Amino acid sequence: MLGVSRFDSSIYNNYVRLADAFLHGHVWIVWPGAFIDALGVGGKHYVIEGPVPAVLLMPLVAVFGRAANQTAFACVIAGLAIGIAWHIARQLGADRGLASILALFMALGTDLAWCAIYGAVWYVAHVVAVFFALWAVAELLGRRRVWLVTLLLVLAAGSRFTLVAAVVPCAAYALWRLPAGRRIPAAGAALVVLAMAAGFDVAYNFARWGVPNDIGYVAWYHQDQIGEATGSPFRLAYFTYELNAFFGSIPAFVNHYPWFQPRVDAVALEVTSPALVLAFFARGGERGFVPAMWAAAVVTAVPSFLYYANGGAQFGMRHALDFEPFLFPLIVLAAARVPRAVSEVLFALSVLAGVWGIWYWRTFFDSYLVHVLPPEYR
Repeated sequence: MLGVSRFDSSIYNNYVRLADAFLHGHVWIVWPGAFIDALGVGGKHYVIEGPVPAVLLMPLVAVFGRAANQTAFACVIAGLAIGIAWHIARQLGADRGLASILALFMALGTDLAWCAIYGAVWYVAHVVAVFFALWAVAELLGRRRVWLVTLLLVLAAGSRFTLVAAVVPCAAYALWRLPAGRRIPAAGAALVVLAMAAGFDVAYNFARWGVPNDIGYVAWYHQDQIGEATGSPFRLAYFTYELNAFFGSIPAFVNHYPWFQPRVDAVALEVTSPALVLAFFARGGERGFVPAMWAAAVVTAVPSFLYYANGGAQFGMRHALDFEPFLFPLIVLAAARVPRAVSEVLFALSVLAGVWGIWYWRTFFDSYLVHVLPPEYR
């Protein structure tokens, strides 16, 4: 991934700027201009995306300052997430060969590798969230420490807030699998984690907006040219639009090389990730695990199907990365049931689609995301 990224350091480096702000003892960023998602309040600008990736970037920024390479960071975190995916496959009984195929699917059969390679703020949020969400799934298949599952999902939500919904089904499953005498202490430890996270969130919101709740995305929606002046960015009215983005955005045939052209803002999941269908055939695993993963996937998917924006410039549908970590173990379980030839064809099609998407963007669409930041803003 690092090689394919060409080590381009994205100018949409909000997280580098936020890490730099944290290191200097404040939460407002050095604002390079209106091309980045930063909300102006009281003459200063604040990052609206969750702060966890910036916290992880602080050591790198401490060394390199605002010249730190956010894209390289994303590629490293994506590599760790792929390693965890391989581990999950092994936990669920896949042999090394199949586990490698499944990990390759998680990398290229989803938007994970594409997001890491481009490394813009929105994509880095996904990469970090996937890393923590997969780690939480691995913990559910391992020691099932409820406090750690909760913490990992809180950290995932600190990158992509929709993942906070996964805490309930995942923590509930972990608690249910414990002996009755251990459930109350385990639940208490998880509640402590949630209370601490809520305290940090309230403090961070006060530092940015002067109120305890996060108004960043709502305020951004009110000023966004594709948003509305009032109301919530989550509305049932947007469902049809999102449904078409997730499932109706088919690449167009053109009468010149390279013959098929993806939309710059969305490509349907059945094109990019046909192996996701395997999740419907998942059986087995420990009792209650499959329903818990489906519940986590559904509750994290709902906000994306009601949101006013589909993700902007992207290959595939990057918002699917919010729920794909919970579909991944279901796909692993299904791969043991369906004919091997069927699953391998679906995995191959998914991976080839991902490779094609990265190649196409690198060849034809780079100008949408790759720019050179003037020295005075670095």
